[in-house]
Amino acid sequence: MSRIGKLPITVPAGVDVTIDGRTVQVKGPKGTLSHTVAAPIEVAKGEDGILNVTRPNDERQNKALHGLSRTLVANMITGVTTGYVKKLEISGVGYRVLAKGSNLEFSLGYSHSITVEAPEGITFKVENPTRFSVEGIDKQKVGEVAANIRKLRKPDPYKAKGVKYEGEVIRRKVGKAGK
Repeated sequence: MSRIGKLPITVPAGVDVTIDGRTVQVKGPKGTLSHTVAAPIEVAKGEDGILNVTRPNDERQNKALHGLSRTLVANMITGVTTGYVKKLEISGVGYRVLAKGSNLEFSLGYSHSITVEAPEGITFKVENPTRFSVEGIDKQKVGEVAANIRKLRKPDPYKAKGVKYEGEVIRRKVGKAGK
């Protein structure tokens, strides 16, 4: 058995899980998410609000999908109850972010400012001109939006200027030696 896949998923109070064939739909206080489970994997609702994810045999592909499917369903339940947050920070002279409605406007040292629109289900919060966060109920979407924003100006290894995740350690390089 997959060590992660065999763990049962507890469904907290206030969360409604419906299983329709291969589709698992999770409704909670923050919203609704649905996911279609890969073909050989089965999701069954047990007593006391427990979900079990099972696989038909021990083929390599099924073992991989077993743990993945269980984790995706568990992440959906966490998303609709508490949500997900990715915090980012900007370092560099003149680099800053402004909230324009539901969008973000970045000044990152280019000749123009860059506007990032919030996709459906994602919200931005700006704490100050150099710190902001990406929030939502879908873990994959939150991470993808945060990664795309980071890509606008990756941290420079020489001066560590750019957009980085909170707590991310940038490996610094030594500049060329002057004579």
